[in-house]
Order: sequence, then C-alpha cells, then structure tokens
Amino acid sequence: MAAKMKALERENRELRQANEILRKASAYFAQAELDRRFKP
Repeated sequence: MAAKMKALERENRELRQANEILRKASAYFAQAELDRRFKP
C-alpha cells in the first residue's frame, strides 16, 4: 500500500512538472502570436 502511494506521489509530481512546462510553453506561443500580429 505504501509503495503504491509512493508511486502515485511520484507520478503526480511528474505530471505537475509537465503541466507547468506546457503552461509556460502555451503562454510563450500566445505571446509570440500577439507580437507577430501587431508588428507590420
């Protein structure tokens, strides 16, 4: 049971990191798109 809990905690941490990376990437691409639109 404890091992299962540890595995779930590790998976949760990995997913949070991946989520954070995706959030930063999408913010970056959204900003790049806005920059592209407003430049002649």
